[in-house]
Amino acid sequence: MQRVIFRDLGQMDYKLAWDYQEELLRQNLFIKSQIRQQQEAIGVTLVAGPRGPSGLQAEPDLPSSTERNDHSSLSTNHYLLFVEHPPVYTLGKSCHLENILIGEQELEKRGIAFFNTNRGGDITYHGPGQLVGYPILDLEKYFTDIGRYLRSLEEVIILTLKQYGIKGERSPGETGVWIDPSLKGRERKICAMGIRCSRWITMHGFALNVNTGLDYFNHIIPCGIHNKQVTSIEKETGIPADLEEVKAVLKQSFEKVFDAELISG
Repeated sequence: MQRVIFRDLGQMDYKLAWDYQEELLRQNLFIKSQIRQQQEAIGVTLVAGPRGPSGLQAEPDLPSSTERNDHSSLSTNHYLLFVEHPPVYTLGKSCHLENILIGEQELEKRGIAFFNTNRGGDITYHGPGQLVGYPILDLEKYFTDIGRYLRSLEEVIILTLKQYGIKGERSPGETGVWIDPSLKGRERKICAMGIRCSRWITMHGFALNVNTGLDYFNHIIPCGIHNKQVTSIEKETGIPADLEEVKAVLKQSFEKVFDAELISG
Protein backbone atom coordinates (compact mmCIF):
# COMPACT_ATOMS: atom_id res chain seq x y z
CA MET A 1 0.00 0.00 0.00
CA GLN A 2 1.36 3.41 -1.00
CA ARG A 3 1.23 6.39 1.36
CA VAL A 4 -0.07 9.52 -0.36
CA ILE A 5 0.15 12.95 1.25
CA PHE A 6 -3.23 14.68 0.96
CA ARG A 7 -3.61 18.46 0.97
CA ASP A 8 -6.80 20.45 0.46
CA LEU A 9 -5.71 23.83 -0.90
CA GLY A 10 -9.21 25.30 -0.69
CA GLN A 11 -9.81 28.14 -3.15
CA MET A 12 -6.61 29.10 -4.95
CA ASP A 13 -5.62 31.02 -8.05
CA TYR A 14 -4.80 28.66 -10.93
CA LYS A 15 -1.24 29.93 -11.44
CA LEU A 16 -0.40 29.61 -7.73
CA ALA A 17 -1.64 26.01 -7.71
CA TRP A 18 0.30 25.29 -10.91
CA ASP A 19 3.50 26.71 -9.42
CA TYR A 20 2.95 24.63 -6.27
CA GLN A 21 2.60 21.45 -8.33
CA GLU A 22 5.75 22.30 -10.24
CA GLU A 23 7.65 22.73 -6.97
CA LEU A 24 6.50 19.33 -5.66
CA LEU A 25 7.42 17.75 -8.98
CA ARG A 26 10.88 19.39 -8.87
CA GLN A 27 11.42 18.06 -5.35
CA ASN A 28 10.62 14.52 -6.51
CA LEU A 29 12.87 14.85 -9.56
CA PHE A 30 15.72 15.98 -7.30
CA ILE A 31 15.17 12.96 -5.05
CA LYS A 32 15.25 10.70 -8.12
CA SER A 33 18.55 12.24 -9.21
CA GLN A 34 19.96 11.65 -5.70
CA ILE A 35 18.82 8.03 -5.77
CA ARG A 36 20.49 7.61 -9.16
CA GLN A 37 23.73 9.05 -7.81
CA GLN A 38 23.60 6.71 -4.82
CA GLN A 39 23.00 3.75 -7.11
CA GLU A 40 26.03 4.69 -9.17
CA ALA A 41 28.10 5.22 -6.03
CA ILE A 42 27.40 1.71 -4.74
CA GLY A 43 27.90 0.10 -8.11
CA VAL A 44 24.28 -0.46 -9.16
CA THR A 45 24.00 -0.79 -12.91
CA LEU A 46 20.91 -0.91 -15.08
CA VAL A 47 20.84 -3.59 -17.73
CA ALA A 48 18.22 -4.66 -20.20
CA GLY A 49 15.96 -7.26 -18.67
CA PRO A 50 12.39 -8.51 -18.39
CA ARG A 51 11.72 -7.05 -14.95
CA GLY A 52 11.48 -3.58 -13.44
CA PRO A 53 10.26 -0.21 -14.71
CA SER A 54 10.43 0.27 -18.48
CA GLY A 55 11.99 -3.18 -18.95
CA LEU A 56 15.06 -2.38 -16.85
CA GLN A 57 16.46 -4.63 -14.16
CA ALA A 58 18.77 -3.39 -11.39
CA GLU A 59 21.79 -5.59 -10.75
CA PRO A 60 23.94 -4.40 -7.80
CA ASP A 61 27.61 -5.26 -7.46
CA LEU A 62 26.88 -6.71 -4.01
CA PRO A 63 26.70 -3.50 -1.91
CA SER A 64 26.93 -3.87 1.85
CA SER A 65 23.78 -4.00 3.98
CA THR A 66 24.66 -0.53 5.36
CA GLU A 67 24.84 0.90 1.85
CA ARG A 68 21.52 -0.71 0.96
CA ASN A 69 19.86 0.77 4.05
CA ASP A 70 21.25 4.24 3.28
CA HIS A 71 19.85 3.98 -0.24
CA SER A 72 16.42 2.80 0.88
CA SER A 73 15.99 5.78 3.22
CA LEU A 74 15.68 8.12 0.23
CA SER A 75 12.32 8.02 -1.52
CA THR A 76 10.01 10.16 -3.62
CA ASN A 77 6.67 11.30 -2.18
CA HIS A 78 3.18 10.86 -3.55
CA TYR A 79 0.71 13.76 -3.23
CA LEU A 80 -2.98 14.33 -3.89
CA LEU A 81 -4.07 17.97 -3.98
CA PHE A 82 -7.67 19.19 -4.00
CA VAL A 83 -8.42 22.75 -5.06
CA GLU A 84 -11.21 25.01 -6.30
CA HIS A 85 -10.19 27.71 -8.79
CA PRO A 86 -11.69 31.11 -9.62
CA PRO A 87 -13.08 31.15 -13.22
CA VAL A 88 -10.30 30.27 -15.67
CA TYR A 89 -9.90 28.72 -19.11
CA THR A 90 -6.79 26.54 -19.50
CA LEU A 91 -5.30 25.34 -22.76
CA GLY A 92 -3.44 22.06 -23.08
CA LYS A 93 -0.59 21.33 -25.46
CA SER A 94 -2.93 20.04 -28.17
CA CYS A 95 -5.35 22.97 -28.01
CA HIS A 96 -6.61 24.64 -31.18
CA LEU A 97 -7.30 28.35 -30.80
CA GLU A 98 -10.53 28.08 -32.77
CA ASN A 99 -11.97 26.23 -29.76
CA ILE A 100 -12.01 29.54 -27.88
CA LEU A 101 -15.26 31.31 -28.72
CA ILE A 102 -14.69 34.48 -26.69
CA GLY A 103 -12.29 37.39 -27.13
CA GLU A 104 -9.82 38.93 -24.69
CA GLN A 105 -12.03 41.95 -23.93
CA GLU A 106 -14.99 39.73 -23.13
CA LEU A 107 -12.81 37.51 -20.94
CA GLU A 108 -11.68 40.55 -18.98
CA LYS A 109 -15.22 41.87 -18.72
CA ARG A 110 -16.44 38.57 -17.31
CA GLY A 111 -13.46 38.22 -14.95
CA ILE A 112 -12.22 34.98 -16.49
CA ALA A 113 -8.49 34.23 -16.44
CA PHE A 114 -6.72 32.44 -19.29
CA PHE A 115 -3.60 30.22 -19.28
CA ASN A 116 -1.59 28.15 -21.69
CA THR A 117 -0.40 25.08 -19.77
CA ASN A 118 2.01 22.17 -20.18
CA ARG A 119 -0.60 19.46 -19.60
CA GLY A 120 -2.02 17.24 -22.31
CA GLY A 121 -5.42 17.79 -23.86
CA ASP A 122 -7.29 20.77 -25.27
CA ILE A 123 -9.20 23.64 -23.64
CA THR A 124 -11.29 23.32 -20.50
CA TYR A 125 -12.84 25.46 -17.78
CA HIS A 126 -12.19 25.54 -14.04
CA GLY A 127 -14.30 27.48 -11.59
CA PRO A 128 -16.28 27.56 -8.34
CA GLY A 129 -18.28 24.42 -7.59
CA GLN A 130 -15.80 22.22 -9.44
CA LEU A 131 -13.53 19.79 -7.60
CA VAL A 132 -10.08 19.80 -9.17
CA GLY A 133 -7.67 17.04 -8.20
CA TYR A 134 -3.93 17.10 -8.84
CA PRO A 135 -2.24 13.74 -8.12
CA ILE A 136 1.55 14.03 -8.05
CA LEU A 137 2.53 10.38 -8.11
CA ASP A 138 5.72 8.49 -8.83
CA LEU A 139 4.41 5.93 -11.30
CA GLU A 140 7.60 3.89 -11.00
CA LYS A 141 6.15 2.79 -7.66
CA TYR A 142 2.96 1.73 -9.45
CA PHE A 143 3.26 1.05 -13.18
CA THR A 144 4.98 2.89 -16.00
CA ASP A 145 1.94 3.13 -18.26
CA ILE A 146 0.28 6.50 -18.92
CA GLY A 147 -2.80 4.93 -20.47
CA ARG A 148 -3.33 2.73 -17.44
CA TYR A 149 -2.84 5.75 -15.17
CA LEU A 150 -5.56 7.71 -16.99
CA ARG A 151 -7.93 4.73 -16.88
CA SER A 152 -7.26 4.51 -13.13
CA LEU A 153 -8.13 8.19 -12.64
CA GLU A 154 -11.32 7.61 -14.62
CA GLU A 155 -12.16 4.68 -12.36
CA VAL A 156 -11.77 6.91 -9.29
CA ILE A 157 -14.39 9.27 -10.72
CA ILE A 158 -16.68 6.45 -11.85
CA LEU A 159 -16.71 4.99 -8.33
CA THR A 160 -17.36 8.43 -6.85
CA LEU A 161 -20.30 9.13 -9.15
CA LYS A 162 -21.79 5.74 -8.33
CA GLN A 163 -22.34 6.96 -4.76
CA TYR A 164 -24.67 9.62 -6.19
CA GLY A 165 -26.64 7.24 -8.39
CA ILE A 166 -24.85 8.44 -11.52
CA LYS A 167 -23.48 5.93 -14.02
CA GLY A 168 -20.16 7.35 -15.18
CA GLU A 169 -18.61 5.71 -18.23
CA ARG A 170 -15.65 5.94 -20.58
CA SER A 171 -16.02 7.14 -24.16
CA PRO A 172 -13.76 5.25 -26.59
CA GLY A 173 -10.92 7.47 -27.75
CA GLU A 174 -11.86 10.32 -25.40
CA THR A 175 -10.20 10.77 -22.01
CA GLY A 176 -12.40 11.65 -19.05
CA VAL A 177 -15.71 10.45 -17.64
CA TRP A 178 -19.01 10.68 -19.48
CA ILE A 179 -22.72 10.07 -19.04
CA ASP A 180 -24.49 8.12 -21.81
CA PRO A 181 -21.45 8.18 -24.14
CA SER A 182 -23.04 5.68 -26.54
CA LEU A 183 -26.32 7.59 -27.00
CA LYS A 184 -25.87 10.03 -29.88
CA GLY A 185 -27.11 13.47 -28.90
CA ARG A 186 -27.18 12.52 -25.20
CA GLU A 187 -23.41 12.33 -24.55
CA ARG A 188 -22.32 14.64 -21.75
CA LYS A 189 -18.99 15.01 -20.03
CA ILE A 190 -18.89 15.32 -16.27
CA CYS A 191 -15.13 15.09 -15.63
CA ALA A 192 -12.26 16.36 -17.78
CA MET A 193 -8.67 15.13 -17.47
CA GLY A 194 -5.27 16.29 -18.61
CA ILE A 195 -1.87 15.36 -17.23
CA ARG A 196 1.84 15.89 -17.58
CA CYS A 197 4.45 13.27 -16.72
CA SER A 198 8.18 13.87 -16.22
CA ARG A 199 10.45 10.88 -15.44
CA TRP A 200 7.25 9.10 -14.39
CA ILE A 201 6.24 11.84 -11.93
CA THR A 202 2.72 13.06 -12.73
CA MET A 203 1.07 16.45 -12.32
CA HIS A 204 -2.19 18.17 -13.34
CA GLY A 205 -5.13 15.75 -13.19
CA PHE A 206 -8.94 15.88 -13.23
CA ALA A 207 -11.77 18.41 -12.93
CA LEU A 208 -15.06 16.98 -11.66
CA ASN A 209 -18.11 19.19 -12.15
CA VAL A 210 -20.01 19.12 -8.86
CA ASN A 211 -22.07 22.34 -8.66
CA THR A 212 -20.22 24.04 -11.51
CA GLY A 213 -21.72 26.97 -13.43
CA LEU A 214 -22.07 25.24 -16.78
CA ASP A 215 -22.74 28.45 -18.75
CA TYR A 216 -18.98 29.06 -18.79
CA PHE A 217 -18.59 26.09 -21.13
CA ASN A 218 -20.71 27.90 -23.75
CA HIS A 219 -17.74 30.14 -24.59
CA ILE A 220 -15.42 27.29 -25.55
CA ILE A 221 -15.54 23.94 -27.31
CA PRO A 222 -14.72 21.84 -24.22
CA CYS A 223 -11.75 19.55 -24.77
CA GLY A 224 -12.06 20.34 -28.48
CA ILE A 225 -15.01 17.95 -28.80
CA HIS A 226 -17.86 19.27 -30.94
CA ASN A 227 -21.58 18.69 -30.47
CA LYS A 228 -21.35 17.11 -27.01
CA GLN A 229 -22.68 18.49 -23.75
CA VAL A 230 -21.13 19.15 -20.35
CA THR A 231 -22.90 18.23 -17.13
CA SER A 232 -22.44 18.17 -13.35
CA ILE A 233 -23.50 16.16 -10.33
CA GLU A 234 -25.98 18.91 -9.49
CA LYS A 235 -27.53 18.82 -12.97
CA GLU A 236 -27.75 15.03 -13.05
CA THR A 237 -29.33 14.68 -9.60
CA GLY A 238 -31.38 17.88 -9.62
CA ILE A 239 -30.00 19.07 -6.27
CA PRO A 240 -26.75 20.80 -5.22
CA ALA A 241 -24.17 18.37 -3.85
CA ASP A 242 -22.25 18.90 -0.63
CA LEU A 243 -18.73 19.57 -1.94
CA GLU A 244 -17.07 18.41 1.28
CA GLU A 245 -19.00 15.15 1.08
CA VAL A 246 -17.91 14.68 -2.54
CA LYS A 247 -14.30 15.22 -1.48
CA ALA A 248 -14.63 12.53 1.19
CA VAL A 249 -16.17 10.04 -1.25
CA LEU A 250 -13.53 10.78 -3.88
CA LYS A 251 -10.73 10.27 -1.37
CA GLN A 252 -12.12 6.84 -0.51
CA SER A 253 -12.38 5.97 -4.21
CA PHE A 254 -8.79 7.10 -4.78
CA GLU A 255 -7.53 4.94 -1.93
CA LYS A 256 -9.34 1.92 -3.34
CA VAL A 257 -8.19 2.30 -6.94
CA PHE A 258 -4.58 3.22 -6.15
CA ASP A 259 -4.25 0.91 -3.13
CA ALA A 260 -3.23 3.97 -1.14
CA GLU A 261 -3.47 5.41 2.33
CA LEU A 262 -4.13 9.16 2.26
CA ILE A 263 -2.40 11.01 5.09
CA SER A 264 -2.77 14.69 5.85
CA GLY A 265 0.44 16.61 5.61
